[in-house]
Amino acid sequence: MTALIQIYQAIAERLNRADWVLPTLARFLFAASLLGYFWASAATKLGDGVFGVFSPSTGAYAQIFPKAFEAVGYDSGQLGLYHWAVTVSGTWAEFLLPTVIVLGLFTRLASLGMIGFIVVQSLTDLFGHGGIQHSETLGAWFDRMPDGVILDQRGFWMLALIVLVMKGAGPLSLDRLLLRNVASVRPVSQPQ
Repeated sequence: MTALIQIYQAIAERLNRADWVLPTLARFLFAASLLGYFWASAATKLGDGVFGVFSPSTGAYAQIFPKAFEAVGYDSGQLGLYHWAVTVSGTWAEFLLPTVIVLGLFTRLASLGMIGFIVVQSLTDLFGHGGIQHSETLGAWFDRMPDGVILDQRGFWMLALIVLVMKGAGPLSLDRLLLRNVASVRPVSQPQ
């Protein structure tokens, strides 16, 4: 039995030294499953033309502020500066945060931002779009069914992002290049 425990311990020690695997796989999984999802969602929010990034589509307001948009008769011109600013910044975030996560640039901060984004997205889906009234949208933990959109699916999204917050981007990242360059720069000594 002691030999078996020693083998197990040796394998565990090797896995502990392979600390780079988890964040690298988390970024790969994010790129493979969520990058396209968020970019496609953001693209539906862009207005027409080159300056569409500053002029959200009507669908953007319907997605982000469903009740407020309905209250003004689906006329985005009646919504205020706050609604415009949140919609534009949310659209930009949906493009930028996934991009920098995949590149491994400021990964911990971008992952925190993405966690906040997903929380707001989930609350909007539940309370703005009425998903809370549909048990299949909210889902339930410990129910044998892993198909709930919010609790099950987005729970796994959050786990991948929490790994990146805790572990960083891993060795194949722009963060690693930046940290290496910062560490190699030594301050010039001042004459005394």
